[in-house]
Amino acid sequence: MNQENQVTGATIWLTGLPSAGKTTIAYELAGRLREEGHRVEVLDGDEVRTFLTAGLGFSREDRHTNVQRIGFLADLLSRNGVKTLVPVIAPYADSREAVRKRHQASGAAYLEVHVATPVEVCSERDVKGLYAKQAAGEISGLTGVDDPYEAPESPDLRIESHTQSVQESAAALHALLAERGLA
Repeated sequence: MNQENQVTGATIWLTGLPSAGKTTIAYELAGRLREEGHRVEVLDGDEVRTFLTAGLGFSREDRHTNVQRIGFLADLLSRNGVKTLVPVIAPYADSREAVRKRHQASGAAYLEVHVATPVEVCSERDVKGLYAKQAAGEISGLTGVDDPYEAPESPDLRIESHTQSVQESAAALHALLAERGLA
């Protein structure tokens, strides 16, 4: 194990629709990185909303604030030697770009990964029952259905989780980290 790699932080931002597989892939990769001796944290969007950004709604402004707060924390952790995996929808390109620029300004490594799962597949998975609630008229503003999702135009990696296993997806992301000298 290369000691230098163990303390090299980076933010790996996984964006995609609800139920795309972002969190599952992040935890799979986190386990692998920990086994290799890396310091790793997962900033799960749902957990962050519970503890860090409680009180924010789902308006465009609140979503932007949510993403910026998570981006600040990710940058802080990354600058301190932590591989920070961020499975967060982050539906707006300008919000994600602001996070990228924060990392560039601080010198922290930042990778954007688009978990590009079609909405039809996400709806079938419906991990949290959101698509069913939206279809029943119980909720509105579901990203990718009746609220916009701006897919990254040129992510560092695009994962099509509906065509490969979680392990294959995490392995592709690990390979990118290794290629960039981050794993």
